[in-house]
Amino acid sequence: MNPSAEELIRRLAKLKIKNYNRLNKIKRQFANQHKVSMLKNAELLNFYKRLVAENRLKPNAALEQLLRKRKIRTLSGVAPIAVLTKPYPCPGRCVYCPTEKLMPKSYLSNEPAVMRAVRTKFDPYKQVDCRLSALADNGHPTDKIELIVMGGTWSCLPKKYQRWFIKRCFDACNGKTASNLSEAQKRNEKAANRIIGLTLETRPDYVDEEEIQRWRALGATKVELGVQSLDDEILKQNKRGHDVAEIVRASKLCKQTGFKIAYHIMPNLPGSTPAKDLRTIKKLFDDPRFQPDMLKIYPTVVTKNSPLYRQWKAGKYQPYTDKQLFKLLLKIKQQIPPYVRLIRLIRDIPKESIVAGNTISNLREELQATLKKSNQTCRCIRCREAREDVKNLKDARMSITKYRASDGEEYFLEFASKDKKNLFAFLRLRLPDKKERNFIPEIQNCAMIREVHTYGRLIPLKKTKEKAVQHVGFGKHLVRTAEKIAAARGFQKIAIISGIGVRGFYRKLGFKRAGTYMIKKCKTKNVKLKNTDKVQN
Repeated sequence: MNPSAEELIRRLAKLKIKNYNRLNKIKRQFANQHKVSMLKNAELLNFYKRLVAENRLKPNAALEQLLRKRKIRTLSGVAPIAVLTKPYPCPGRCVYCPTEKLMPKSYLSNEPAVMRAVRTKFDPYKQVDCRLSALADNGHPTDKIELIVMGGTWSCLPKKYQRWFIKRCFDACNGKTASNLSEAQKRNEKAANRIIGLTLETRPDYVDEEEIQRWRALGATKVELGVQSLDDEILKQNKRGHDVAEIVRASKLCKQTGFKIAYHIMPNLPGSTPAKDLRTIKKLFDDPRFQPDMLKIYPTVVTKNSPLYRQWKAGKYQPYTDKQLFKLLLKIKQQIPPYVRLIRLIRDIPKESIVAGNTISNLREELQATLKKSNQTCRCIRCREAREDVKNLKDARMSITKYRASDGEEYFLEFASKDKKNLFAFLRLRLPDKKERNFIPEIQNCAMIREVHTYGRLIPLKKTKEKAVQHVGFGKHLVRTAEKIAAARGFQKIAIISGIGVRGFYRKLGFKRAGTYMIKKCKTKNVKLKNTDKVQN
């Protein structure tokens, strides 16, 4: 133990430091006083944990939180880990997509996630293991993992490689090498690092019944679809390779099997205008054929090694000005319904790789500040996440919103503050039309819970008594309410598209595994909805 580190930790604990400016000031003063270099927060956090483990210091949650690096990573209730597949040929010929040697299609070697993958030679086990270590070193719990697989069109990768890749990700979380994928998944149900959600990304034209069944066998629960536009002419001009009809078909197949869907949308594509882009956003939520659960907005940028670069050089393409783009994104944020999460507003491409187009890296923060000045807010899920705001939890109220989507009824159940500005937990329930045939037999005529999520700081499974949004019963209450709604609408069974690592939670609620889903019979006798369970359209 470094004596100076121990002294500094004890001083910080005694002074009850509450903000980063004060923390850094004390650290600088201490470094100058002892003529040592300023200790990093990660180092101090490790020393703090050792002192607590040796009973030489009382636990100090406030100090631990302050020392935690990039604590926003786990403020959404899970620890996200992104991994990249190795380079494979892509069927797409999109004009905006860069092609860099030895990189997956559309990815650049200087992107942060890509650089991490390159260091491990795209090895999935090493990628996950490195991220687990980095998160733990910086004070983040890692027992609830959201695994995000990137690398372009997943559906085009060799099937053998797909299974091997996912198995190795599970092996890394389990800390053991299994003989096959099924064994790795079974171990993960009780592992220290449980994969509670698995995301794959693909193209709408590669989604079919067989592909979805393969995703479920892998344990996938969310799909990101490269939609880009809802205008067939724009899709054709950009050589996207699919049309709007295929987006509609893919969306329905994903929803009827319980998947959460994130659309990638690209404003400022060749052939588009701000007015057309805004119409696309409005159509996403006015037209029941679409209704994505999440959005990634990637304004088009010009990078080298793409056909668009040549068009731009020839004067055939001109990106929006910063003012035009900012104005458009402000309008887009105001169009997002409260049941949709706006995951990203820009692609994480380094500034030096952008030849033309947006280079403002903190665009979301600037948009938020502009909205705040005019007393406006974005209603999207990400902007309403409770994070560390656990005040007035007892005043949380449940409300339910219903909307049509892909030939079914969607119910968005949420626990939020009275003004709905702080979102604590939510659930997505889908009631399929009774005559709909489902190509997965075990979920035929089932109501479907597509997502259950509790926000706020990620609380380790062993610390259920710690004060936070997680572990106060919101998730259980939402599931029970969803069961009552399904029963009241005449459904005899309700299914959940469960992540592998969260199956145990649903078993405690009476669900049993059937195929790749967790299913429960609905109690249909004397079912009555309380006033708090009433639906708002």
